[in-house]
Amino acid sequence: MSCKSTKVAPSVDFDHSCSDSVEYLTLNFGPFETVHRWRRLPPCDEFVGARRSKHTVVAYRDAIYVFGGDNGKNMLNDLLRFDVKDCSWCRAFTTGTPPAPRYHHSAVVYGSSMFVFGGYTGDIYSNSNLKNKNDLFEYKFATGQWTEWKVEGSLPVARSAHGATVYNDKLWIFAGYDGNARLNDMWTISLQDREHACWEEIDQSGEIPPSCCNFPVAVCRDKMFVFSGQSGAKITNNLFQFEFKGHMWTRIPTEHLLRGSPPPPQRRYGHTMVAFDRHLYVFGGAADNTLPNELHCYDVDSQTWEVIQPSLDSESWVEIYMNWFSCYPKCTLHEDYGKLWENRQFCDVEFILGEREERVLGHIAIVTARCQWLRKKILQARDRQRQSSEESDEGVTGGPRDIPGGSRPSGTQPLLEVSIREAEAQPFEVLMQFLYTDKIQYPRRGHVQDVLLIMDVYKLALSFKLSRLEQLCVQYIEASVDLQNVLSVCENANKLQLDQLKEHCLNFVVKESHFNQVIMTKEFEHLSTPLIVEIVRRKQQPPPRLYSDQPVDIGTSLVQDMKAYLEGGGLEFCDIILLLDGHPRPAHKAILAARSSYFEAMFRSFMPEDGQVNISIGEMVPSKQAFESMLRYIYYGDVNMPPEDSLYLFAAPYYYGFSNNRLQAYCKQNLEMNVTVENVLQILEAADKTQALDMKKHCLHIIVHQFIKVSKLPNLRSLSQLLLLDIIESLATHISDKQCAEMGSDI
Repeated sequence: MSCKSTKVAPSVDFDHSCSDSVEYLTLNFGPFETVHRWRRLPPCDEFVGARRSKHTVVAYRDAIYVFGGDNGKNMLNDLLRFDVKDCSWCRAFTTGTPPAPRYHHSAVVYGSSMFVFGGYTGDIYSNSNLKNKNDLFEYKFATGQWTEWKVEGSLPVARSAHGATVYNDKLWIFAGYDGNARLNDMWTISLQDREHACWEEIDQSGEIPPSCCNFPVAVCRDKMFVFSGQSGAKITNNLFQFEFKGHMWTRIPTEHLLRGSPPPPQRRYGHTMVAFDRHLYVFGGAADNTLPNELHCYDVDSQTWEVIQPSLDSESWVEIYMNWFSCYPKCTLHEDYGKLWENRQFCDVEFILGEREERVLGHIAIVTARCQWLRKKILQARDRQRQSSEESDEGVTGGPRDIPGGSRPSGTQPLLEVSIREAEAQPFEVLMQFLYTDKIQYPRRGHVQDVLLIMDVYKLALSFKLSRLEQLCVQYIEASVDLQNVLSVCENANKLQLDQLKEHCLNFVVKESHFNQVIMTKEFEHLSTPLIVEIVRRKQQPPPRLYSDQPVDIGTSLVQDMKAYLEGGGLEFCDIILLLDGHPRPAHKAILAARSSYFEAMFRSFMPEDGQVNISIGEMVPSKQAFESMLRYIYYGDVNMPPEDSLYLFAAPYYYGFSNNRLQAYCKQNLEMNVTVENVLQILEAADKTQALDMKKHCLHIIVHQFIKVSKLPNLRSLSQLLLLDIIESLATHISDKQCAEMGSDI
């Protein structure tokens, strides 16, 4: 596919700077029992050290040391020191020549020194001299002296985003990224004697983890542990352990865990993991489409995971989540769909509810994606509307009602009316809020009327078969039951035939500490006789507790439903055609408008009469594959895509007016970490088409240095003549005079 005009893509470099105040939190471990308490620490002032990401942090005595990283414009090589006792920041004293500015390096502490290995260096502002390193530096805490270790013999391949740890007086390096591909090799070097130190590659055996990068390692019980990380299509949330003595890897299984035990953390990269006693603590990172801030704990002895709940006197730990990963803006999928619900723009369905026939507007695309029960109702109403239209020569008067002026553009279809007699407006609106956002705004906890409202929502969730909403309602109601409202909730649960909630209330009433207080209330006097009898009998003879080993059906999430909708589940509800280089792609106006201010403005003011929209990014037409990647991002926030798509979509957040630059941030990360021999030709084509000259130059560099492998790729023959000439020219520039002479002698 060719495009008539091209537009130079912006340089793949943008501001990583964090929010105005960078805050740090610590987690205290109690000396006798493990007590988890977060405490906020003071931020580092700008004049001391810049905000940064992809740096290293180590602890030595009563201080932590931060080295290197990236402030969004430049790589750094300053060393910052935080005094734990004084809670103060300063620049650490240094002498000698420090390592070159870098990020995605490793740093470990051995004895009274810090050792820094590898990383990615160069000038990210001018995009020049960028390369991975395999150098090793020592920093002595006592004197502030930097010293480079000049090691003879074999060296590990230069790398970044690798794992590093210290065990048995040795530095151990595992996996990482070498600029072309991810690795899974292991090297070690003794740190006892600089003059006689040499690198040794480890012959690994067992279930070796896949090649990966951006993962942490931790040592516990004389074993090294590796959890998750970036490993391409094979990325998992597996936990691996490495036996230092036998150099044997083992994947730790979790399938055998009893039902009810928490699952492992979801797969992720860029996270941290530390060992304390017999536990491994995993925090943060980027997990698919989220940036989680739960603290997960793995017990090495029992081989079980749990999510740690910090003590009630902990300070909020959302700040570190927001600031530490500010270069990866949060996913706004739920907020964007929530705004669509609040604004009620582009509504195309009106629900007529209850005996009073109250009306609630909505969007067919969202509702039919989330709820099969309502989907069936909408299809039935649409069939009736079509049948009524066919029976009329010029349209039926008094038919479907039009939307109030200003709520939708002219020329679109009238509202589809759907009658639901078993639902009242207030609980139905709460249910609709859940469909759009995957959550409900809980009312005042414990207030009787609010609890009764959520019980009505729960009744609807059961009728509409919304398992996820059922669980949310049950959690809220059970947490809200107290001595003041338990009888009202119990009576309402009995009336609505909500047996699970009724059972919870009965058990609450007959508790030893509750019973006397409840039966002395006026509400108990006015309780229905059958319910009083049931409470008395329950108190006299409690039924045996029944435990079910059946897993709880938690239903599908907003992301899962919108993914299925894009992949074909919503085809019959499409109301717009997107044209990519003349090829049609059906889509849904409400979804596009919710996620993109470009489409929102178009559908509000300039909607094409034929319902077709040409797709481009500026003056550039993206590839079909890149366009599908963008639709996945729009529909359900997915940022996983082939690296070549990232070049096309890097400018999309600006052109289409997405809520933030999350897509752009992941495009940059994708390009940095995923150019390999296998996909370099596709990325070369995309770089050439988008006029991303720096990336094209980088691809040609890889092709030249890996030409024997690249020459065997089948798609080399399908490259354009101009690109083949670019490759030949790059090869000619790379070949030295000596190599030319050697080639000539062979002819």
